[in-house]
Amino acid sequence: MAASAYLVALLSIASLMSTHNGVDATDTGITRHYKFDIKMQNVTRLCHTKGIATVNGQFPGPRIVAREGDRLVVKVANHVQNNITIHWHGIRQLQSGWADGPAYITQCPIQTGQSYVYNFTIVGQRGTLWWHAHISWLRSTLYGPIVILPKRGVHYPFPRPYKEVPVLFGEWWNADPEAVIAQALQTGGGPNVSDAYTINGLPGPLYNCSSKDTFKLNVKPGKTYLLRLINAALNDELFFSIANHTLTVVDVDAVYVKPFETDVIIITPGQTTNVLLKTKPYHPNATFLMMARPYVTGQGTFDNSTVAGILEYNQPPLSTSIKKLPLFKPSLPPLRDTTFVANFTSKLKSLASAQYPANVPQHVDKHFFFTVSLGTNPCPKNQTCQGPTNSTMFAASVNNISFVMPTKALLQAYFLRQSNGVYANDFPSSPLIPFNYTGTPPNNTMVMDETKVVVLPFNTSVELVMQDTSILGAESHPLHLHGFNFFVVGQGFGTFDPKKDPAKFNLVDPVERNTVGVPAGGWVAIRFFTDNPGVWFMHCHFEVHTSWGLKMAWVVPDGKLPNQKLPPPPSDLPKC
Repeated sequence: MAASAYLVALLSIASLMSTHNGVDATDTGITRHYKFDIKMQNVTRLCHTKGIATVNGQFPGPRIVAREGDRLVVKVANHVQNNITIHWHGIRQLQSGWADGPAYITQCPIQTGQSYVYNFTIVGQRGTLWWHAHISWLRSTLYGPIVILPKRGVHYPFPRPYKEVPVLFGEWWNADPEAVIAQALQTGGGPNVSDAYTINGLPGPLYNCSSKDTFKLNVKPGKTYLLRLINAALNDELFFSIANHTLTVVDVDAVYVKPFETDVIIITPGQTTNVLLKTKPYHPNATFLMMARPYVTGQGTFDNSTVAGILEYNQPPLSTSIKKLPLFKPSLPPLRDTTFVANFTSKLKSLASAQYPANVPQHVDKHFFFTVSLGTNPCPKNQTCQGPTNSTMFAASVNNISFVMPTKALLQAYFLRQSNGVYANDFPSSPLIPFNYTGTPPNNTMVMDETKVVVLPFNTSVELVMQDTSILGAESHPLHLHGFNFFVVGQGFGTFDPKKDPAKFNLVDPVERNTVGVPAGGWVAIRFFTDNPGVWFMHCHFEVHTSWGLKMAWVVPDGKLPNQKLPPPPSDLPKC
């Protein structure tokens, strides 16, 4: 790309981001170029300085801003010792599966000193998504927001905000997260938990040696702010609230929803939630904490801490010093408040309007029933492990199959018709051995370690029920599906009843998303069309569960029409 053209692209992006709420820019349907340099950067948190992998030296990484219909061209250059891939979480990647990013699924990783250009168009999406590394635990520091504005001249279906603010939740380790997961996989035990949660990379005043690293949101009275919430934490669902303020939910996973008010948000890793914050019509003589802490369902250890930021009003010049103002604290639900989570998720419904219809599959071509479970593998000979027993290692599975990552990318193997020895296409559509999934656990907790996929014809209508199990204790699982949005048509507690539960499905205005929480000790039902050719990853967005094998892949062959076919791979596709 010529230097002058690259400068024009950068200036265009800067103009788009500089508008006060992002909707005044006049360009749309254009190509936007970004350059991501992956490099090490010294960052200090909790009085601990360490080198972390960053994009362009920023933590969290840079914001990507585009409009619906724009094409994004992002050159990612790897200057660190780790292999790297970047996933554009929630982007449909229609006919651009080569740009999806999960390592060894759609591409081999970008090796040290190499680069790769991700090239894709944003089709039919607007709202908040995000990007992150998709290999091992590198997304602990490699992540950032994707802001997708409506097409020019198209307004939000809610009051126009005065300002838009990305709010990213993350986790911070004083240790190297790559060493943390490597040790866990070697010993078979649970990994060490993080040292802090963060808001926009900052732990906030409730941690030792951290008060100076606090996110502050300065607001004006009587204004409406759009907060673009993103849960980039590795292993925890989070409650979030702002003291003495009400939030209005208007969008999840870049899909508009019927607005509703709430004092508290629940958001799982991988999910995004846009909320309207209407500030008080006067200057309150106070400041307000915004806080997030985990929602916990499993039996293992977790980071029982709270991250806080500060919401403060721009005070008149002669007002009392901020330090002397009273500080209000929000009330968050108990750590294991499953009832609140169920009530919150039941309020999420699609707009289902003429402009934003909910195209829910009314007829189902193919039914699937997947158990999502924790389990075990036997400990290697002559080794003591730290799993549930000293002779077992933690594992995780879908339908009792713990997915083994291949050494060649699945999409390349599929496209080149070289799948033999890379994967098998006989992933079971239901558990091979049915049992009482949420009752007394079975004696055999062992899983099968295999690389299997489901192959479905183009444009098949799918219903997938995902069932949590109590094998090693009931636990919620945020499942993310690449390449598709889906409709959450039903959910409940206990074991799914195929005779009774479908009668309660919502086929009119169910919420549309890309990441859904499978309830602890319960089930969730989703529907979608396989309208996107390629190989598409599905996995738990708890990174530890993904590392243990709670993942699988769907293969969708080309359709008959030209716009239903996957193009050949780009010439710079990384090699394994």
